[in-house]
Formats: sequence, C-alpha cells, structure tokens
Amino acid sequence: MPDLRGYNTSDAPQDVGAYHLDTLAADVVQLARSYGADRFRLVGHDWGAVIAWWVAARHAERIEKVVVMDGPHPDVWSAQALRHPTQALRSTYVAFFQLPWVPEATLGAFDFAGLRAMMAGSAKSDTFEPGALDRYVEAWSHPGRLTAMLNYYRALRERDTGAPPARLTPPTLILWAGDDRFLERHVAEAGLALCDDGRLVIVDGASHWLHLEQPARVNAEILGFLAGGDGRR
Repeated sequence: MPDLRGYNTSDAPQDVGAYHLDTLAADVVQLARSYGADRFRLVGHDWGAVIAWWVAARHAERIEKVVVMDGPHPDVWSAQALRHPTQALRSTYVAFFQLPWVPEATLGAFDFAGLRAMMAGSAKSDTFEPGALDRYVEAWSHPGRLTAMLNYYRALRERDTGAPPARLTPPTLILWAGDDRFLERHVAEAGLALCDDGRLVIVDGASHWLHLEQPARVNAEILGFLAGGDGRR
C-alpha cells in the first residue's frame, strides 16, 4: 500500500501536469515492474480507485483483476454530474479545488481544521480510530503536499474529454457505499457499463469510507473475488 505521488513522504512535484491520469497510472505500472510483476491485481479506494480504473483501461495486459471502491471511472464523473443535479451539488468541492491558493489557505489553516472537518463530515462518527486524523495531519504537513493533493483534481481539467469512454476488459469488482456523501449510485452503474466483465456490490449502511466501517464485509468481497470470482455480472 504505497503512498501515491504527492502524499506523505513520496515526491511531490508542484506542477499540475505531474498529476495527469496517464502519469499516475504509469506510476502504478512502474511500481509493479520494480517488484518484477508482469501482471498484478489492483485494489484502490477514492483516488486510488480512479487511478485503478485508468490502469485497467490503459494497461489491461498488466492487470489480472481490479477492485475499485468509491471512486468514479474518470470518463463518467463529469457526465454524470451534468445529468444529475444532485451529483453536481455533491461535486462542488471539485470546482472549489480548481482555484489557486484559496483551497490551500482554507483547508490548511489552523492545523488543517478545514480538511479535518471535511474528512469527519464525510464519515460516520466512529469511522476513524482515535488519533487517525492526527496521523493524516502529519502526512499533510510535509512541504508542498497539500498543493500536490489538490493538483490531482486540478489536472482533471487537462484531460481530453472528446475521446470515447475507456472500456475495461479485466475482471472488475466495484464496491460502492450505500451512504456515500460524495458519489451517488448511478456513478458506479455508469462505470459498470464500461466493464466487459464487471460486478457491482452495494455496501449498505457504509459511508465513503466503507473499508474502515465494514472491514469484514469488504475484505470478504475482495478476497472472494481475487481468489475465485470471475467478475461476471
């Protein structure tokens, strides 16, 4: 479970272009190559899931199976927001993150009080164990890391939106929280429609942080899929 570029003690280039999805996907493939893995299984949550979608779409020959948890397929996110006003409202933070400097000042002030509040507000009351958000703050506090994290969102505007949506050929399991504050169910269903060999499982009663709130259920779904399930609908 590596820190992605820009996070914690990983390198954090400050240029927005350094966080293009093609680059982020290449990071994952290169990491696998460094371990001698020609083919591998990939599990991702949130931005990890967004990247996992893209690795599976752009480097299908390297992927045996992929699990994505509460992260949209990059080619459906904007379209779903345009079609569903309630999803557009849930995604307003993405537009806010496009502003220069203001998000950093807002989220990072007073020992990251704004970002702490955003995390806590997206979860159930007992999702994060005592001290967990303090450890997050320590990671966010490394120089340049908050800007790097926001650059993930800022790089989205540099994508080619005229290309056809990218399909996935590897077996794909989509785990989706029933009570996600940021993403509605139709976003997962739109991603599923782009899978040649996909299955969607809704984890009812879970927030965006489903793997922290229902670890036994989520781990069982993942291990069962990786061990035997072929991913078909």
